[in-house]
Amino acid sequence: MQNITEDHLKKLFTKQYGQPALSKNEWKNFYEDNVLFIDPTQEQAGLDRYVQAQEKLIKRCDDIYLKTHKILISESVGFIEWEMGLKILNKEFIYPGITRLIFSESGKIKEHRDYFDFCGPTFGPIPILGSFIRWVYKKFAN
Repeated sequence: MQNITEDHLKKLFTKQYGQPALSKNEWKNFYEDNVLFIDPTQEQAGLDRYVQAQEKLIKRCDDIYLKTHKILISESVGFIEWEMGLKILNKEFIYPGITRLIFSESGKIKEHRDYFDFCGPTFGPIPILGSFIRWVYKKFAN
């Protein structure tokens, strides 16, 4: 396996609305079978569980996009700044985030960790609940 390049990561972290998601075989080209995936809502071990998590997200949404902004690779670590959009019940939810990838000695991804604010974009637009979420955020920020 050659080392993963910025072009590879851009392909993995780019999806337009209406475009199909990557297949398990496409993920397998870049991810170790025992990859560890962590985001604010879950932790999954293994490529099969990672792919299942992606498929569950796709099924819950009417459509998804993922746009890459910046990519940085330094030796065995990569960072991707991205924006994800989810269309659910005629509403669009936008999540800016960052992913940290750790590469194995074979050059594949052995750890994938996403960092993003799940609560603000998800619950912020909801009347009353959104006001409460913003109030809680202000309490922690001040």
